[in-house]
Amino acid sequence: MEMTIGSRFKHAWNAFVNNRSPTTYVRELGSSYSRRPDRPRFSGGNERSIVTPVYNRIALDGASLDIQHVRLDENGRFKSVMKSALNDCLTLEANIDQTARAFMQDVIMSMIDEGCVAIVPVDTDTKPNDEGSYDILSMRVGKILEWFPAHVKVRVYNDRTGNKEDLLLSKRSIGIVENPHYAVMNERNSIMQRLLRKLVLLDSIDEQSGSGKLDLIIQLPYIIKTDAKRNQAEERRKLIEQQLAGSKYGIAYTDATERITQLNRPVENNLMKQIEYLTNMMYSQLGITQAIMDGTADEKTMLNYYNRTIEPIVSAIVDEMKRKFLTKTARTQLQSIVFFRNPFKLVPINDIAEIADKFTRNEIMTSNEFRQVIGMKPSDDPKADQLINSNIAQPTVPTTGALPSATSESLPAEAPGADAVKGVKEMLFGGGSQNGS
Repeated sequence: MEMTIGSRFKHAWNAFVNNRSPTTYVRELGSSYSRRPDRPRFSGGNERSIVTPVYNRIALDGASLDIQHVRLDENGRFKSVMKSALNDCLTLEANIDQTARAFMQDVIMSMIDEGCVAIVPVDTDTKPNDEGSYDILSMRVGKILEWFPAHVKVRVYNDRTGNKEDLLLSKRSIGIVENPHYAVMNERNSIMQRLLRKLVLLDSIDEQSGSGKLDLIIQLPYIIKTDAKRNQAEERRKLIEQQLAGSKYGIAYTDATERITQLNRPVENNLMKQIEYLTNMMYSQLGITQAIMDGTADEKTMLNYYNRTIEPIVSAIVDEMKRKFLTKTARTQLQSIVFFRNPFKLVPINDIAEIADKFTRNEIMTSNEFRQVIGMKPSDDPKADQLINSNIAQPTVPTTGALPSATSESLPAEAPGADAVKGVKEMLFGGGSQNGS
């Protein structure tokens, strides 16, 4: 129904004009920050290290997988997607600040950084209990502070107050996910931690070399053994410092008998070689290559990366959600949480036509299903939703219950097989005409 001019003016609303209330104060809105307070931040100096791009790459690729609350069939195969609040958290909106993909990236980045992370149901339809018989409306990522036999203390961001609060929660009511690559990335003497320590040493050496110090040794023409000579040498050092600091170009003069030795020459060490070795070891143990980081990896390399690096991480998250957020009754009803990866993302466009032909010809995908893969809208043709091989003529189903007619007139007399058709006709109709006369 089209609105009239009067209705438009009556219901019109402008965010700048109509949103000014004299009774609204900033303090009533809660705490305010110049930066987003719920954003995950690395700990232990990881934010200043070259391993941050590796963490971010793994989190982005893991969050690109589709995680859904589904129903399975009797053979454990995917049947349909469940329309539930939990599925909305996994596919649309996890909380007021994060989409489902941003939430999953937060989970993976926090888990890689801290080694173990908590997935906390914040809003539920009923009070959470150890049996898990409640529906989850929103979820947050929490940092585990303390461990107890059946409980954990978790620090979670409260979007109502704008502060991070510590909660004591039961292990049965939250998801606790440990990094599958903990031995490689989070263990005290793991390859990743050793690489981080070497990078800290390299940064300290760079800071010393770029501090602006000259590192000079001045050899005076007299022996410094008495207090008077040491005081004289100290005065001489201060004089040279004053000359360098007060000069426009940093020039000072010395006596002809004094000798100056400069020490800030580059010192050769094997620190860079050790860092390169540890980096290659870290890449090999995680299944990552430099081609994956710069986006030039081929399909086989990416498949190995997804199977060795991404799949264990996402499987750990999905299995924990399935174990904690689905009751035994729900699992008996064949409900589950699964993840899917689009295998066509890495396929070049020139191979799409051949793959489409093989998938539709072997009745694996319908035409409309493959049209959605390449971003096209579904076709209105009913044949496009059927698993059929278009290269083979499909048998026609008769509209009535009558047997198909087979007469000798339908074939020429000299056609091979005409006698066989005539014999079948006589056997079916008793040698009479088609009308049974």
